[in-house]
Amino acid sequence: MKILVTGAAGYIGSVLVPRLLNEGHTVVALDNFMYSQTSLLDVCYHDTLTIVRGDVRDKNLMDKWVKGADAIFPLACLTGAPSCAKDPAGAQAILYDSIADMLKITSPNQRIIFPTTNSGYGLGQKGKHCMEETPLRPISLYGKLKVDAEKAILDAGGITLRLATAFGVSPRMRLDLLVNDFTYRAVYDRFVILFEAHFHRNYIHVRDIAKAFIHGLNHFDKMKKQPYNVGLSDANLTKLELCQEIKKFVPDFYFVEATIGEDPDKRDYIVSNEKIEKTGFKPEVSLSKGIQELIKGYQVIKRNQYANI
Repeated sequence: MKILVTGAAGYIGSVLVPRLLNEGHTVVALDNFMYSQTSLLDVCYHDTLTIVRGDVRDKNLMDKWVKGADAIFPLACLTGAPSCAKDPAGAQAILYDSIADMLKITSPNQRIIFPTTNSGYGLGQKGKHCMEETPLRPISLYGKLKVDAEKAILDAGGITLRLATAFGVSPRMRLDLLVNDFTYRAVYDRFVILFEAHFHRNYIHVRDIAKAFIHGLNHFDKMKKQPYNVGLSDANLTKLELCQEIKKFVPDFYFVEATIGEDPDKRDYIVSNEKIEKTGFKPEVSLSKGIQELIKGYQVIKRNQYANI
């Protein structure tokens, strides 16, 4: 199958593209390489890989590569609330406008799988799991644009994956994700000050995100036109509980909740992943395994360019 992946050199794409190639697919990897990342160099030997340096806002470029694809994974994104708040016009153009333009030239037989976010749930109801039917109440521009793009994708017959907070090592590493960030602080700073330590999040390893895309591709006809939460069902944790999990592997990690101040990120929800699990999808990487992987990875890298802000 010929698959167009936009944002292919990003945190998720850098893990997903090699898996697609190893499974025998032909991949067109489109990215503007805005972070000067080199994350696809180790797969350039594949004859079935085409790398395109370009931007999803270039309508002529997208027209050229969309029409020849059997499947499309639109990963290109200004990821996260801070990035979108910093450049709202760019966020609008990339997260929504480019998707709307792409859908104008796609055909019904093309398989589209889009990564949205369970940030769309915003403030969940205490003690209640967010299901796919739960009303979406995004509280950031990032969440709102992802929700709007999701509706467009579903109306066009695609699949949307409402991803939990991602974590784990990727060739295009990010240290601004919560698990990755807290683990880094545990390894190098040995402490973290928590704001709203009782706020809940769900988590999913980046390799399991790649697995979810391939699962959707292989079961597209049964899953199409629907959204799916994608996370670890045993990892609906508060920020305090996350720190306690990290401390199991970094014993001298110290954390305390601030008595004043607040977290500008007000997301607080627990999520049910039952719907996608009923289709046969099961994550492979536990939170504890991912934390141990990160600890090893942080012997290799230190904080510099590895963030989206």
